[in-house]
Amino acid sequence: MADPASYRPQTGEIPTTPGVYRFRDPHGRVIYVGKAKNLRSRLNSYFANPAGLLPKTYAMVHAASSVEWTMVASELESLQLEYTWIKEFKPRFNVVFRDDKTYPYLAVSMGEKLPRVQVMRGERRKGTRYFGPYTAGAIRETMDTLLRVFPVRSCSPGVLKRAQASGRPCLLGYIDKCSAPCVGRVTAEEHRAIAEDFCSFMGGEAKRFITRLEKDMGAAVAELDYERAARLRDDIVALRKVFERNAVVLSEDTDADVFALHEDDLEASVQVFHVRGGRVRGQRGWVVEKVEDATTPELIEHLLQQVYGEDSDNQGRIPREVLVPEIPSNHHELLEWLGGLRGAKVDIRVPQRGDKAALMSTVRENAEQALKLHKVRRAGDITVRSQALQELQEALELPVPLLRIECYDISHVQGTNVVASMVVVEDGLPKKADYRKFSITGAAATDDTAAMHDVLTRRFRHYLQDKSAQLPKSGEVPNPGSGEPPSDDAALTGAKAKFAYPPNLVVVDGGQPQVNAAARALAELGIDDVYVVGLAKRLEEVWLPNSDFPVILPRTSQGLYLLQRIRDEAHRFAITFHRQKRGKAMTVSALDGVPGLGEAKRKALVAHFGSLKKIKAATALELTAAKGIGPALAEAVVNHLAAAGASGEAAPAVNMTTGEILEI
Repeated sequence: MADPASYRPQTGEIPTTPGVYRFRDPHGRVIYVGKAKNLRSRLNSYFANPAGLLPKTYAMVHAASSVEWTMVASELESLQLEYTWIKEFKPRFNVVFRDDKTYPYLAVSMGEKLPRVQVMRGERRKGTRYFGPYTAGAIRETMDTLLRVFPVRSCSPGVLKRAQASGRPCLLGYIDKCSAPCVGRVTAEEHRAIAEDFCSFMGGEAKRFITRLEKDMGAAVAELDYERAARLRDDIVALRKVFERNAVVLSEDTDADVFALHEDDLEASVQVFHVRGGRVRGQRGWVVEKVEDATTPELIEHLLQQVYGEDSDNQGRIPREVLVPEIPSNHHELLEWLGGLRGAKVDIRVPQRGDKAALMSTVRENAEQALKLHKVRRAGDITVRSQALQELQEALELPVPLLRIECYDISHVQGTNVVASMVVVEDGLPKKADYRKFSITGAAATDDTAAMHDVLTRRFRHYLQDKSAQLPKSGEVPNPGSGEPPSDDAALTGAKAKFAYPPNLVVVDGGQPQVNAAARALAELGIDDVYVVGLAKRLEEVWLPNSDFPVILPRTSQGLYLLQRIRDEAHRFAITFHRQKRGKAMTVSALDGVPGLGEAKRKALVAHFGSLKKIKAATALELTAAKGIGPALAEAVVNHLAAAGASGEAAPAVNMTTGEILEI
């Protein structure tokens, strides 16, 4: 751990203006981003008395090796820049509100030519309107009911293409739950109008559509068109069923998000009820670790930043009112920022009495119960992970805690298509964003030990290159107030960043030969602070470099379970990559081997002529009509196919893995 005094900037160097600051670790990674009305006052608070800081803040300043700052013109700019950098760098010590579950949304892809209704989870997509969140059962029932009245397309792109090619709609088109724009029953413009009505209904304009259908039903009865009147009656019943599913809690003109939180010394739980048209349309929750000495107003500020800043399409998501338990810090700047995102005024208030205060109390009870449930679920998980890491450190007699572990595995079939995988575990949990794949060729592909030596050499050579790059020193970055990340981040956020952070422990899949090869690769690079072990499959023995005897962990050891899980994950990742590579390598074609004819030009040739048979029948002049095919290349194709035919090699293209006959 670094001594904060070693990188503390001189007090006179720090400006007293508003700004945003960043702490970096010795490897250049941003580990904390903060903002301040007065940079000098805020930064001095970290260094004046480090022993008096909260435990996690204490850990942050000791994990850092430098601090830098950017001056901005106003507090609003600092709010925006802080959010931008937190989203970009994902610092480990910042407050991050994580969903306590993955919520499904009802989404309408208005960005497509033929909008599609579907249930979606995960990150939001541009051009798509979202409604919810809902429970899984309720959202599918709602969607099924509404498609009766608003027959918007809900099929996948593949089903849509097949329907367009065949001229026949899918089953939903036959049962009137899709207007079938794929076969021309309605035009693209008419279908988009139906999708707009669907969005308007979900946005809270239910009464307008119900009233319109009631008038149409009355007109049908007056014209004695009882069949149409019966259909309209059923549509009205369906809409009312959806509309009345949500309980009325506030006046019908109320659109609000009601936030409440329950916290202890270590964590905070947040719940929000989405109220639209006076009815609760959805519920969402987060649990956050309090890694900094944040007050409740500061937590609420971070919460609103992340909830409403995660998507650029906010006009339909941010309501007129945001009800919170306490007024957030930087209240006026938040109002200005949210108003800019929504395109209209937003009011942040604390309800004091009446129905809104009663609803806030209900939301607070949900937050309290969510935190209790979270602690019950996480207690065992955290305990087991900590026990596994502690047991492993003690059994291997390592002087450092195992914060990051990397595991490597080699995969091939009789020495062909040799590949390797690298999987990463941080704090006992997999970090899939840092997984990497390696292709191994040449002399390194002759055996497993040579392949392991090659992979470790390549991985840690990248690390040494990143480490040798000039890291920023404590001080001001050179672009104050610009809102753009400093230029020194280029080397750390680009291609090299994927290898910039070293592990405490390297695990290889194999016994003593593989371990010695890995240790030799590290020694040749001059790396002596990364420890290596191997896990042999036969007896699950743990091997250390240059050791005649393995370390035997108890069969019930949590440390052994952790090593086995990492090894199995590395094996899965490697074999998946190997199968992909082998499948590509084993797909052969009569056009393979034509000098100068790569994959792109081969596909262009087949796309133009439609089949290999037509390509063989074409002349060199006719072949030049395909994109990217010149006279010389066309002549080479003709000569190659003629030579193949003369030698009796004219066979259809075949995937040697599956036996499938291909066109190329």
